[in-house]
Amino acid sequence: MAYVIFLIPCLVLSIDFAFSCQNADDFVGASSPGDIIIGGLFAVHSEMLHPEEDPIKPVIQNCAGFEIQVFLQTLAMIHAIETINNSTLLSGVTLGYEIYDTCAEVTKAMASALRFLSKFNSSEDAVEFKCNYSDYIPRVKAVTGASYSEVSMAVSRLLALQLIPQVSPASSAEILSDKIRFPSFFRTIPSDFHQTRAMTRLICESGWNWIGVIATDDDNGRFALESFGVQAMANNVCIAFKEMLPAYLSDSTFHTKVDNAIEKIVKETRVNVIVVFMRQFHVLKLFKKAIERNVNKIWIASDNWSAAVKISTIPNIRQLGTVVGFGFKSGDVSSFQEFLRNLHEKPTENNKFLREYIMLLSICAHLEYHDFQTCIANQSQDDLLENDGSKPQIWRDDFLNANVEPGFIHSTILAVYAIAHAIKGQCKDRDCKDPSAFTPWELLEELKKVIVIDDDKEVKFDSNGDMSTSYDVLLWKEIDGHMEIITMAEYDAEKGGFIFEDEEKKKDFLALKKVQSTCSQHCRPGQVKKVTESPHTCCYECIYCPENHYSNQTDMDYCYRCNNKTYWAPINSSTCYRKTIYFLAWTDWFAIFLLLLSAFGVVLVLSVCVIFTKNLDTPVVKASGGLTVCYIILFSHFLIFLSTVFFIDVPTEFKCKTRQALFGISFTLCISCILIKSLKILLAFSFDPKLQNFLKCMYKPIPTVVTCTGIQVIICTFWLIFNTPFVNQNFSIPRAIILECNEGSIVAFGIMLGYIAALAFICFIFAFKGRKLPENYNEAKFITFGMLIYFIAWIVFIPVYATTFGKYLPAVEIIVVLISNYGIFCCTFLPKCYIIIYKQETNTKSAFLKMVYTYSSKSAGSVAVSQVSLDSKSSSLQATITEPCKIENDSVNGNCHFPVPRQPLIKGKVLPKNVTRSMVRKRVSSI
Repeated sequence: MAYVIFLIPCLVLSIDFAFSCQNADDFVGASSPGDIIIGGLFAVHSEMLHPEEDPIKPVIQNCAGFEIQVFLQTLAMIHAIETINNSTLLSGVTLGYEIYDTCAEVTKAMASALRFLSKFNSSEDAVEFKCNYSDYIPRVKAVTGASYSEVSMAVSRLLALQLIPQVSPASSAEILSDKIRFPSFFRTIPSDFHQTRAMTRLICESGWNWIGVIATDDDNGRFALESFGVQAMANNVCIAFKEMLPAYLSDSTFHTKVDNAIEKIVKETRVNVIVVFMRQFHVLKLFKKAIERNVNKIWIASDNWSAAVKISTIPNIRQLGTVVGFGFKSGDVSSFQEFLRNLHEKPTENNKFLREYIMLLSICAHLEYHDFQTCIANQSQDDLLENDGSKPQIWRDDFLNANVEPGFIHSTILAVYAIAHAIKGQCKDRDCKDPSAFTPWELLEELKKVIVIDDDKEVKFDSNGDMSTSYDVLLWKEIDGHMEIITMAEYDAEKGGFIFEDEEKKKDFLALKKVQSTCSQHCRPGQVKKVTESPHTCCYECIYCPENHYSNQTDMDYCYRCNNKTYWAPINSSTCYRKTIYFLAWTDWFAIFLLLLSAFGVVLVLSVCVIFTKNLDTPVVKASGGLTVCYIILFSHFLIFLSTVFFIDVPTEFKCKTRQALFGISFTLCISCILIKSLKILLAFSFDPKLQNFLKCMYKPIPTVVTCTGIQVIICTFWLIFNTPFVNQNFSIPRAIILECNEGSIVAFGIMLGYIAALAFICFIFAFKGRKLPENYNEAKFITFGMLIYFIAWIVFIPVYATTFGKYLPAVEIIVVLISNYGIFCCTFLPKCYIIIYKQETNTKSAFLKMVYTYSSKSAGSVAVSQVSLDSKSSSLQATITEPCKIENDSVNGNCHFPVPRQPLIKGKVLPKNVTRSMVRKRVSSI
């Protein structure tokens, strides 16, 4: 910004390096000239020696702990550059390199970065301080490294001053993806976000949720621990303990912290899985102590040490348990292995690392494999200076190839090739033999767009500067007495899943599940977790899911409720069951019994119909109202029996609407016809003039039947239109669904039944008045009895219906319908059928007239007596006998009066007086 430039004047500072060495070139670990120089930062040594004198001076010290694996990364960088120079990728432009040893220390890495920033061809290795570095040409165009995230963070902030691209093959801290703080940082590996997510996925799929974590107390360890903590919390994995070990082996508290960590692991007996985010030399120290304490766990390794041969060859390493880790996806490194086999032919003048390695071989060659590794790691640069030249040079071809970690080698080569492709993009129309042809920030922009072919796949950097590669899931497996590191699966970082090459490796993966590492026992399906007083959600009790709830997975936090009312679940259920649907089915024994009763009723109706049809002209049939009325009543009985069918089997909308309407209208029609018959009988045998006049006004057969039935039709129509019955699912029984018809409106249902009851009551009153008719033809008495059956049945029905539920509720109504229908039918027709079939001598006109005249004489005498007593103005009762009359040939002859003395109505004998022929004819015609 303009005001910044104004406040900070543009000047040139010269920073001279104060080394313990004679000049700055001695500080370079390996170098080679070229048109374009690429810098390299690798922790070839694990620690920097710190002087004990006081005061401490700002002097770059020597280092100790030669790291074979990192030394191999420097060789991989050299091999990649030589391969590019020998190819046509850059068309005549050669790459050079300057590789520095950071000794895993930020301070030494910063010193190396300062030299990268120094101006090209500056005789004093000076770093110019400028307000604008757009045209500044530094010593290097790009940097590969560093080995550890903590070092990369510091170096990247410094390189960002001139926007020098930095491509790391090993620094995986998630924070380095922040392009605001680290704008020039790239890496050819995924960030720790994907690694910690992969670890969490492995833990979850193995059924573990109670684990320990050990990490180094540096930026890389803390950021990895933070990222893993977030992933673990999101997947319900609890961290039982966290142990942080000092980042530097020179720390005086290191061994004490290691002992404390081992003690914690031993005490936490329920923790059988330990996640380790540490550098290789830290893990080496930790595992040696763990072997001494006979610790046997599952160790989940981070990418730093998951493929470390020097750790897998520790004596008795199998006693530690199982090691499974995540390494960077490896590619074809066969050409690099061939490079290693010819390494002894390479000159060592410009490669101090190679020279040091050869010296270490000379000192430690007589030892066994692991002891040989330990010997190399324990030699310091000061020790080598003392022994320089005192030992004969020895070369071992097998050692370097045995320590190759393909993931790190592949990512290092990929980093160099990514820079080379970016340089190629800049050199299309420029003479790149001139170092000033392009600036680092221009190369940075080109690097963002670069695409590299890796194993026939295109790979590139994403917007965060990360290369989207996958992980190899590595398993340390003992084969033929030796611990081998095999690739068990591949983790796809984009899809978040494991890919297995074959079933054998999948079995190895599944074998991990046999180990339990949980705070509490897993809650089985049908149970749910109940959190206890522990602060960890992984410590809980298992309780059963209540009724109508279920859990179908292990360790569920809550029970699911069965989706709807059609399902149910018992206590401790892992699934919901469909409720059994109940209804009065055709196959139900009770339904069959009721249907048989209805069928029998239909048979009776048809039989009566046949009997009446055959005896159409008999007095009994005529006295029943004639064939038309009988057919209407019989038809209504038939419909009532038929309506019971609609109460059985699966209820449907049609059945629910039809059954009540059919029953109501049919029963109303039946009662209406019987009501007319009651009126007719009462009118025929009534000798009370006032009652006769009233009955004559009431007796309108067709209008009465139509009106009474029509009212019921209107009631049912309104019911069906405004609040129609419908199919209802009754859930009152916990494990069942009762399919039933909801009447829609109880009021309408009550009105329908009430209307029938009102008609029946009127019919009962009329029939009761005519109960003393001639004995053999006493239909009114049977109508009265039929109505009583109807009333008793429906009075009992109301409380029973109100208190009954279940599939047999329709059966209750069927029963009352059958009882009332059978009662009325039997009382109406069976006595007549009995007379027709078994009393045929009484089913003649003469017998019928004899009964009529007998009843008429009794009724006339009683009426005359009552009239005399009530009419004070009558002077006398005519009792004159004009001419005795007789009944001959079933007819009444002459105008005669029957004598008051009551004589038996016998053919050929004198009949009572006061019964005129017109009166007899009227009664007979009425009946």
